[in-house]
Amino acid sequence: MLVPFLIMLREGIEAALVVGIVASYLRQTGQERWMPAVWIGVVVAAILCLVFGMVLDVVSGEFPQREQELFEAAVGLIAVVILTWMVFWMRRAARSIRHEIHDAIDAALERHKTRNGQALALTLMAFFAVSREGLESVFFLLATFQQESGLAAPIGAFLGLTLAIGFGFGIYYGGVKLNLARFFRWTGIFILFVAAGLLAGSLRALHEAGLWNGLQSVAFDLSQVLPVDGALGTILAGIFGYEDTPTIGEVLVYVLFLVATLPPFLSQAAPRPVATDAGAH
Repeated sequence: MLVPFLIMLREGIEAALVVGIVASYLRQTGQERWMPAVWIGVVVAAILCLVFGMVLDVVSGEFPQREQELFEAAVGLIAVVILTWMVFWMRRAARSIRHEIHDAIDAALERHKTRNGQALALTLMAFFAVSREGLESVFFLLATFQQESGLAAPIGAFLGLTLAIGFGFGIYYGGVKLNLARFFRWTGIFILFVAAGLLAGSLRALHEAGLWNGLQSVAFDLSQVLPVDGALGTILAGIFGYEDTPTIGEVLVYVLFLVATLPPFLSQAAPRPVATDAGAH
């Protein structure tokens, strides 16, 4: 439940941040008449992402066993790439995102002189902001749902999204402030560990599909100390992809991924503390 919750919270906050900044800026500048165009973009993007996720889930369920393993590996690898790109990009963008969005709104309204053109520009701005985060979330959730069974994962995702939507309204009405630099730094560290687990799980799926047979010796056996089907083991497996008898290959990709991503992420020039504040111009 925790991984889907945090992923949807972070992805939802990114989308809500953009939409909230757009909405609050339009209100501050006396251009609230364009808000219906923004909401059209949000709703259309949300519906398309939901349909895309449902189609992928249904189609993957029809695959034979080998193809299901290949699909699971592919989804996991895509999720790892997007997760890694996302945490690095948002760490850099947290400082200037508000000013960049304000400039983009001004440019869109200035470039399109007709009413219809301006409405379309704002609709597309909201659509692409929400659809990008939504499509990323589809791959993350598919990857995590493949590792977790039951209702806990969907409930966690729903709670995370609900909280993010509340955050978006808080930005719009000016009641929510959040240190973006600190938020994206700590959630970024957590998500890199999640991505490492997804990468190891993808390697495992490739082996089960018959495409990877190297480094399959068991690296260590913790089944007697911390079994994966125990209470703590289940939690660690759901969050970090823990296995009590991992192969050498799985341990290697897990460690090498963290070695390659954590130091540059932590050493990346930290942006000045920035708080979301709907009242700032």
